Amino acid sequence: MVNCFIRVMMLKIFLVWVLLLVAYQSKLPAQEDSKSLDAEKQLVGRIEQLDPALSELIDVDEKMEILASGHQWTEGPVWDPAANHLLFSDVPQNKIYRWSAKLGNSVFMDPSGSTGKNRVTEPGSNGLALDQEGRLLVCDHGNRRVYRVETNGTKTTLADRYAGQRFNSPNDLVSNAAGEIYFTDPPYGLPDRSQRELDFCGVFRIEMDGSISLVTKELEFPNGVALSPDGKTLYVAQSDASAPIYQAYSISAAGKIDPAGKRFYDATQLASAGDPGLPDGMAVDVRGNLWATGPGGVLIISPAGKLLGRIMLGKATANCCFGGTAGSTLFITSTDRVGRIETKTKGLSFAKIPGQSAR
Repeated sequence: MVNCFIRVMMLKIFLVWVLLLVAYQSKLPAQEDSKSLDAEKQLVGRIEQLDPALSELIDVDEKMEILASGHQWTEGPVWDPAANHLLFSDVPQNKIYRWSAKLGNSVFMDPSGSTGKNRVTEPGSNGLALDQEGRLLVCDHGNRRVYRVETNGTKTTLADRYAGQRFNSPNDLVSNAAGEIYFTDPPYGLPDRSQRELDFCGVFRIEMDGSISLVTKELEFPNGVALSPDGKTLYVAQSDASAPIYQAYSISAAGKIDPAGKRFYDATQLASAGDPGLPDGMAVDVRGNLWATGPGGVLIISPAGKLLGRIMLGKATANCCFGGTAGSTLFITSTDRVGRIETKTKGLSFAKIPGQSAR
């Protein structure tokens, strides 16, 4: 009886060991598959090279890596080097999101715009930028203003009216070396354009003393805005299907600007070809090239106004910015997603530009 009992127990132990081994081995492939999926980057898009000079700026085999998806409409990316993370807006969700390589994607600010109960189609923030002290500057669609986020988290309104009339919906902005802020004011954030108080869509400048000056009202739908490396040229994108252009405005030493400007690049032919998107947000590299969202994805335009190529993304693309540790990563907001692509150049804030104006 004893020997029989021992044999039964040993058999049971053996069977348990076999079951555990089978279970363990059955899990190994799934774990390995999971790791390989985590390690596999989701890459999209392609590079369209139109000029040999493009090879000096980006590898023509590069693709965009998706960092976050499932959003409604991503906009206004800005890289915060002090925090080592990217901030971007989801305008319909009324939130600013934060992405970092360490923590992934998370909500940074909610709400980023309107705090009212009757939320409109585009209640949240749009364009984001940093001032010279590293504070966040925000174009607020819902409240029709530009505000600054102080170090204690409070919001200071920098501009909400011109000549006593409320803005339409400040869209994008850029700060120069002196701390002046240029911003655009199309009507896209208004739920009902009969709410307009200004009878034009302008480009404005917030002066050092806090006053607001009009740069131009010649564009029907001014959108993205950027500055050249020397601070002497202001670029403004017009998201108008009938005139999809990028305009350039010369800035004098005294800060005077010709309101007519000049045509920097005309994207009419690209838009007519049916590629998704219109001129929108922009970034400038240290060499003065304009990385401008528009028909097809991101247009790469030389300082002379020559189209060198495009990052073709297959979806309407809203904005882009340089960031990352070396400043050579281009972060892109494209419809419901945010991605990055490596370049061979750097954004302006990552290099000292000789002769840059600091009026």
